Amino acid sequence: MEKITDYYGSMVFDDRIMKATLSDKVYRSLKRTIDKGTPLDISVANAVAAAMKEWAVEKGATHYTHWFQPLTGLTAEKHDSFISPAPDGRVIMEFSGKELVKGEPDASSFPSGGLRATFEARGYTAWDPTSYAFIKDGTLYIPTAFCSYTGEALDKKVPLLRSMEAINKQALRILKLFGNTSVKSVKTSVGPEQEYFLVDRDMWKQRKDLIMTGRTLFGAMPPKGQEMDDHYFGSIKPRVAEYMADLDRELWKLGILAKTKHNEVAPAQHELAPIYDTTNIAADHNQLTMEVMQKVALRHGLVCLLHEKPFAGVNGSGKHNNWSISTDQGENLLSPGETPAENAQFLLFLAAIIKAVDDYQDLLRLSVATAGNDHRLGANEAPPAVISIFLGDELTAVLDAIEKDVPYGGTAKEKMKLGVDVLPQFSKDTTDRNRTSPFAFTGNKFEFRMLGSSNSISCANIHLNAAVAEVLMQFADKLEKAKDFNKALHDLIRKTIKDHKRIIFNGNGYDDAWIAEAEKRGLMNLKTTADAMPHICDKKNVEMLTSHGIFTEAEIFSRRDIMLENYVKTVNIEATTMVDMARKEIIPAVAKFAADTASAVSVKKSVSKAACKYETKLVTELSELIDEMDTATTELETAIAEFKGIDEIIKASEFVRDTMLPAMDKLRSAADKAETVTSETYWPFPAYDKLLFGV
Repeated sequence: MEKITDYYGSMVFDDRIMKATLSDKVYRSLKRTIDKGTPLDISVANAVAAAMKEWAVEKGATHYTHWFQPLTGLTAEKHDSFISPAPDGRVIMEFSGKELVKGEPDASSFPSGGLRATFEARGYTAWDPTSYAFIKDGTLYIPTAFCSYTGEALDKKVPLLRSMEAINKQALRILKLFGNTSVKSVKTSVGPEQEYFLVDRDMWKQRKDLIMTGRTLFGAMPPKGQEMDDHYFGSIKPRVAEYMADLDRELWKLGILAKTKHNEVAPAQHELAPIYDTTNIAADHNQLTMEVMQKVALRHGLVCLLHEKPFAGVNGSGKHNNWSISTDQGENLLSPGETPAENAQFLLFLAAIIKAVDDYQDLLRLSVATAGNDHRLGANEAPPAVISIFLGDELTAVLDAIEKDVPYGGTAKEKMKLGVDVLPQFSKDTTDRNRTSPFAFTGNKFEFRMLGSSNSISCANIHLNAAVAEVLMQFADKLEKAKDFNKALHDLIRKTIKDHKRIIFNGNGYDDAWIAEAEKRGLMNLKTTADAMPHICDKKNVEMLTSHGIFTEAEIFSRRDIMLENYVKTVNIEATTMVDMARKEIIPAVAKFAADTASAVSVKKSVSKAACKYETKLVTELSELIDEMDTATTELETAIAEFKGIDEIIKASEFVRDTMLPAMDKLRSAADKAETVTSETYWPFPAYDKLLFGV
């Protein structure tokens, strides 16, 4: 039997392959580019391209593609073959450094938010050497950035890399203040837990809503849902286990560190979690993971649903973004150390994150805002739309003591001495994890739980990195000027806690009382994408993001428009699909059942003159529901028509929020009532019981 270690990373042009196929000079030059960002000489690029091509061809690859992440939320690729004509009529396999480093895909149909006109089609892809190339389906995939002819970022990778550089720059300033001058770089790392649903493909084919939108737009709850909690961490069904094993193998071949797999809370829901990686590589790997999950599912007669809320009435799917920050020497800056300087340093980074999350709570909220995630957030299955931080009782008490400048009166468990006289002692990991918190400290990392399952993790990490970089810069500016560093450090941490403690909440985030309390604290409650997304253009956000070079002002405004356009287009497709299903499938099916029942009543009365109370009552109820569905469908059709006449994107998003979505809910309510009283043999597509329990 083949060992995992034999095939792990076998389809990746990783460091092992580079060492084996490149000369020492070329390898060292490439590593300097990867580790330090030094420019890549064309001769080095040519040598790397030649080695990469030879390796890929040996693995059966015939094509290469510059793989990039446009603002659609998906990935994009254009495949070119390695072949070039030879004088004798044959072909030779060629791949140059120029082709490796830069590509030129047509950019006309990708979202730009007004950064360029549609007829200005040119766009460029640029190789990201920090993310390894890999082979998939006979093609060499080269991770790349994507930008316009004039240099604006048209993707999610470029601003993510910019944000990583921003936090690196400011964190190094902070470390230098603590006497740590040997660290050369600081990087954020992420471990994104990925939730998903699996449904039978034959049933999926019968559901127009699943095909068109990725979620069920209609569906009454079955007799059993998730109320027994028997699916969570339960025994994995054989068909699902086979899928998971196949998925692991495919991911491992691509060098993706898939580590954990289990059943989630809702029936048919599951989770995959990887080991941590550098943020830009984790983002690439998560995009690739979602693609592979869906592809492998088809082999097993399944469909993998990545929508945030594919089924009403049961939990939706999130993507927990476990974020940390570490040095090139392996020190986790969110883990309290053993020396006085390390402990004081930890508290300073912690204070910076608290302030960053409070100051830029709107950016964090909008970074996870999509039409799909709006159905999930605040639904007592995921964090609310209000941003808050969970620290646990122990660490919160430490911060309270610092704020009040009093001794910390904690327990005597596993003391971690902070070492500086003005700082107290506290215990490690004495509080439970809070599943209801949007942003929870879990020992040596923060778990940002608001991301939706189909989200690119890039957006959330761009804004998180940028916000923390901004606060670290503010801290460094103050501390570098201080005459008494320890006093200035203590005063800064104390003031930060006092000014930003409103963002700390250790209780039940699902409780309505918390939402009321959050409002009293002045925290923002941006319930929908239409509420959240415009805040990216607020003056403070524009100034912060541009000052660190994360975005240009034009890129910021373009992203607002692109994200709102995605939102309104998504909902419009859903609304149009609902009308189509109601008119062509649901109403005719219910009407047929009502007619057949009425006909049976007539026959029964003619034979026995029976009262037929049940049948008569049923026909009346069905007739009323048909009228209710018809009226609701007409109202939704009217809303769709009105929506098409709105040109301004913010007004369009507000119309979708205030008019179209309520009209959709009204139609669904009537149709779901009809499903509960219509014979199963008449209902036109598989119901929830079959979808959720059919695998």
